[in-house]
Amino acid sequence: MAILFIVPAIVAAFCALILGLVLRGVVGRMSRKKAVGFFHPYTNDGGGGERVLWCAVRAIQEEIPDLDCLVYTGDHDATPQSLAARAVDCFGVTLLSPVKVVHLDKRKWIEETTYPHFTMIGQSLGSMYLAWEALCKFTPLYYFDTSGYAFTYPLARLFGCKVICYTHYPTISTDMLSRVSQRRQMYNNDASIAKSVWLSRCKMIYYTFFSWLYGIVGSCTHLAMVNSSWTKSHIEKLWGVSDRIKRVYPPCDTSGLQVLPLKRPAEIPVIISVAQFRPEKAHGLQLEAFSVAVKRLDSSLTKPRLQFVGSCRNKSDEERLQILKDKAIELNVSEQVEFHKNITYRDLVELLGAAVAGIHSMTDEHFGISVVEYMAAGAIPIAHNSAGPKMDIVLDEDGEQTGFLACTSEEYADAILRVLRMPQTERLAMAAAARRRATRFSEQRFYDDFKNAVRPILCHTSR
Repeated sequence: MAILFIVPAIVAAFCALILGLVLRGVVGRMSRKKAVGFFHPYTNDGGGGERVLWCAVRAIQEEIPDLDCLVYTGDHDATPQSLAARAVDCFGVTLLSPVKVVHLDKRKWIEETTYPHFTMIGQSLGSMYLAWEALCKFTPLYYFDTSGYAFTYPLARLFGCKVICYTHYPTISTDMLSRVSQRRQMYNNDASIAKSVWLSRCKMIYYTFFSWLYGIVGSCTHLAMVNSSWTKSHIEKLWGVSDRIKRVYPPCDTSGLQVLPLKRPAEIPVIISVAQFRPEKAHGLQLEAFSVAVKRLDSSLTKPRLQFVGSCRNKSDEERLQILKDKAIELNVSEQVEFHKNITYRDLVELLGAAVAGIHSMTDEHFGISVVEYMAAGAIPIAHNSAGPKMDIVLDEDGEQTGFLACTSEEYADAILRVLRMPQTERLAMAAAARRRATRFSEQRFYDDFKNAVRPILCHTSR
């Protein structure tokens, strides 16, 4: 008999929750402000995503000067002035006016450490909770996601916002599904799961269900900009709204880096690695390849130096950085390896200007801004043979080779040795071709393509 009372109570509670959400959405619609709200919970990540954020803000300020721009962030020390200064210091982007800041208190719900298991669905649902806080604090006319939290789009629609997003990579992809199906171990497929047939099948069910949900929420966007051919093909398959998807290459500082001389100091050849200290960036593979290259290097050649340059978002990143330092000692290359954490943009340019090569090793990197920066600066790229670098970036320019692609530590070591053994004339010719190729991904091209993509939505609803 008790069930006769429990079931109606649960149904009533659920209906009350839905009614509450709808009513709050109605209130939000009535209080919308003429502004663009950028959902970017981490404004200190220092990666390509943050560069896109500030360039997007700058582009909208140029396109519609009277439209306010604000940023939703979980960084409580962020102020309009500090963020404007950060945009200049870290990325060389000067905003026309400081952005408004909306501080978020619930950011822990999108932290990967909050969800030891079922991380994707946990972070996705957590992003909805965080976006609820954001939209309740300030409801803009335009909701602009620059961090890839697609599960927030239906919520923003409920609040009456026009939803725009710049998607750097799909949260899930057919490549991820195939790795689980093939039981391949990787940073997002634990060894204990890869070794088990039963667990792999369970994860396939989980991934398939998640990709279905991801397609539903992603289709709620009014405009989706994607950063590469690889990302575009995956998002079109998953979201099914190809008419609302535009490829806009991310802004790369090609003009500022192209003034650097192609010739490099003759003393010690430098190989640079620019990437956040995240697991998918595969810094360990770079270190292993460098160790192999040093051991195989001709005795007549000077030992190179490897410089890791990146930012740490949280404690997990700090721990990964320490593990990397310990590994350098273990491989007996610590004297040839340097670590530069959270440096300024000015310092980054200086380091790039002294490097003969730049190394990148992320599998299925959606685009690869750092690879373009290497090329623009005159450092020969050695990038992973997949996704963005393979499909868009490290391609021949006017019939000339612009860099190298690799997968294994041996292939990376071979590429490093080829660069180190190159006669200067050959290296300069390849560096010049790479620099010409990099102009295809300039900051100005981003501004032009970005404005062309958003203009129909902004101009139509701003009248």
